[in-house]
Amino acid sequence: MRLQQTDREVLRELGTRLAEISELPAQRETMSQWKALNSLKPVRPMVAIDQLPWHELAKDEPELVIHSQDPFCRGLETQLRRTLYAWNHMRADMVVEPEILVPKVIRVNGFGIGMEQEIATLDPGNDVVAHHYIDQLKTEEDVQKIRPPAIHFDAETTARVEEEAREIFDGVLPVRLQGWVPGVNQWPGLEAQPATRHLVHDWNEEILTGGFNLWDIISFWRGVEPILYDLVDRPEHMHHIMSRLTDAFLGMLDDLEARGLLGSGQATIHCSPAYTDEIPHAGFDPAQPRAEDLWTMGMAQILTSVSPAMFKEFEVDYATRWYARFGLVYYGCCDVLDRRIDIIRGIPHLRKISMSPWADVQRGADNIGQDFVFSRKPNPAFLAADSWEPDAVEKDLRVALGACARTGTPLEFILKDVSTIRYDPRRLWEWVDIAMRLVRQ
Repeated sequence: MRLQQTDREVLRELGTRLAEISELPAQRETMSQWKALNSLKPVRPMVAIDQLPWHELAKDEPELVIHSQDPFCRGLETQLRRTLYAWNHMRADMVVEPEILVPKVIRVNGFGIGMEQEIATLDPGNDVVAHHYIDQLKTEEDVQKIRPPAIHFDAETTARVEEEAREIFDGVLPVRLQGWVPGVNQWPGLEAQPATRHLVHDWNEEILTGGFNLWDIISFWRGVEPILYDLVDRPEHMHHIMSRLTDAFLGMLDDLEARGLLGSGQATIHCSPAYTDEIPHAGFDPAQPRAEDLWTMGMAQILTSVSPAMFKEFEVDYATRWYARFGLVYYGCCDVLDRRIDIIRGIPHLRKISMSPWADVQRGADNIGQDFVFSRKPNPAFLAADSWEPDAVEKDLRVALGACARTGTPLEFILKDVSTIRYDPRRLWEWVDIAMRLVRQ
C-alpha cells in the first residue's frame, strides 16, 4: 500500500530540518569531543540524557504532536520529533547524524522460558510500572528448557520498510539499513508495531537489546527473592542457570554474526555516546560486521546485594566470555560498583564503568583513576520531587566533578531512568543548562 501523501510531506519536512541541523559544524566538534573522552583523553566532561518520560513531555506540546496516520510513518515521525525537540530544548552534548536508520526486522523466539508476572500501574501513560515475577526456574528440569533462540530474519519486510523509507526521504536524508546492535533502542515509538521493530520478542524486547544482562533476565523469570536465596542455599543450581544462559547468548551471537545480522556504525551504548576511532578493527566488512567491531554492555544489578567474591564467581567469570568477543565494553547500570573496580578490571576491553546515584563518587574515582571513563548517573529523583531545586542539582554534579578532577578521571554525566518530571519539562531543560555550564567552566 502506498503511503499517504500527507504522511510523506510531514516526514520530509521534519527530515529537512534534521538534515540542516546535522550539517552544523557543532556536530563534528561534539563528536570529536566524545571520541576524545572514549579514548581516555577528554577535552572536558561530557553530558547526555536518555530514557525520558515522553508522555509527560508531549502533554500540551505542539512540537511532539504526531500527525502521520500510517503506523510505520508514526514511528519515524516520533523518532524525528523527539530528536528535534531534544536539540531545541535539552541539547547537552548530543550529536545529530545525517541519516535515517532502518533496523533489519529480526524475529526471535526466546530462550525457551516464558515470563509470568503481575503488574501495578500508577500512571496509565507511563511505561514505568511495578512487576511481581513468578518463579519459572525452580527445578533442574526447568533449567534444561533454556536454549539458544531461533532467529528469523524477515528479509521481505525489511526490504519493504527500507524501500518505503528511501522513497520518503529521497533527496532529503540517506537511509541506512542497520543490523542488531547491543544496548540500543533504535526506533523509539515503534513499540506497538511488531512488523517494524528492530528485534521482535513475544514478551520482552529488552532481553535482546540490552547486551549481556543475564541477571536482569533471570530476575524476569524468577523474581528477586528466589535468586538471592538460591545463591546461598543452591549455588550449583544458579551456576547451572548461568552456564546454560551464557551458552545460549553466545550461540545467539554466533548465529547473528555468521548471518551478517550484526550492525555497524554504532552511535550509542546504553544511553552513552559510543563515538570512537578504535573500532571497527582492521578487516571490517560492512556487509558482514563482526562482534569485535562493536561496543557491548552488561550489568548485574541484583548482585549489588552479594559479596565481591560471589559477584566475581557468578557474574564476571561468566560475562568475560561475552565481552572477549567485542571491541569495547561499557559495564554497569544502577549497580553500586565503587568497591568492585578491582574485580571489574578483569573484564576484557572494558572502557566505561557506570557510577550509579548510590555510588561513593570519590571512592569510585580513586579506584578508576585514569584507566576508564567514569560514567556518572546523576540522581533522577531531583526531577521527580514535589519542588524543583536547581541548587541541589548543581551541588550533586559538583561532587562528581570535584572527585574526578582530583584524580584526573575521564567523566561523563548520563542522566537516565527519568520516570517523571511532574509534567514540568522546564526541569529537564534547566538540568541540562546547569550541567553544561559546569562542565564548560
